[in-house]
Amino acid sequence: MIHIRGLTKRYGGTLAVDDLSFDVPPGVVTGFLGPNGAGKSTTMRAIVGLDRPTSGSVTVNGHRYQDLRAPLREVGSLLEARSVHPGRSAYNHLLFLARSNGLPKRRVEEVLELVGLRAVARKRAGGFSLGMGQRLGIAAALLGDPSTMIFDEPVNGLDPEGIIWVRNLMRSLAAEGRAVLVSSHLMAEMALTADRLVVIGKGRLIADTTVREVTEGAGGGRVLVRGADQLRLRSALEAAGGSVTDGAEGALLVEGLVAPRIGEVAHLADVVLHELTPQVASLEEAFMELTAGAVEFRAGAGRPASGAPGATTATGATAPTGATAPVRAVAGTGATSGTER
Repeated sequence: MIHIRGLTKRYGGTLAVDDLSFDVPPGVVTGFLGPNGAGKSTTMRAIVGLDRPTSGSVTVNGHRYQDLRAPLREVGSLLEARSVHPGRSAYNHLLFLARSNGLPKRRVEEVLELVGLRAVARKRAGGFSLGMGQRLGIAAALLGDPSTMIFDEPVNGLDPEGIIWVRNLMRSLAAEGRAVLVSSHLMAEMALTADRLVVIGKGRLIADTTVREVTEGAGGGRVLVRGADQLRLRSALEAAGGSVTDGAEGALLVEGLVAPRIGEVAHLADVVLHELTPQVASLEEAFMELTAGAVEFRAGAGRPASGAPGATTATGATAPTGATAPVRAVAGTGATSGTER
């Protein structure tokens, strides 16, 4: 279980995370969502000891990450899949991690088989595709058979089969009683994978709830109705206290009455119903509504001028947007230090 209370992190004058509190309980997949720059990466790095909180506390199974004697046995993390020495084979990369945490050699073979990399285990990781690199990062996270799992964008570079495999893996890990925290910008995939959602923006908590509550709340409580006699149905619904507006293709959109009550009103008015559908927003729509005021980086309507920061040059390269902090590989965590995204 991950327990975060009052987490605040500053980088100089920049407030990346602001008094953030939430839990990641065992037995469910918790989706961790937010716009770019919301503080997700900083929060996950703080969980695994890569960033020291300015204030507040972060514990895994009741302990700070740096106090764990064998971290991989307690928490597995995939924060940056490409943090692997390119000249080292997948097998030797995992073997190094296993030996550093007192794990048996046979566990390396087991996780390579699990993630589908056994056939390329002796090949250099530097030649791996993005998808293969993701699988190797997942293997490293699973190596210690931990009770707590953290995954940042785990389906990056994966084909449809791989995406389904990751989805099923996340859900199976939670079904085994593990705490699973998954961050992703793919809302449709999160809707299929997560049970709970933690949404943050500008470093602060926006929502801590279930996927269903988020999508139903964004739907506005409206119900789409079609009947054999729309005029009579409309009059009956308005008389019952409903607010009725015109929907697409002759349908009625009703607010103020739940679907069962609408059915009762239609029956009393002797109107046969052809459709009765509560309107539920997609997770993407709900996310955009929740985070509308917390977007740090918003694209403009026009195309960048040639040579401007972010513009594409004639060679297909992107013009620099400014200096960034150096990136340093952190052994054994699948993460890098650098700027917050």
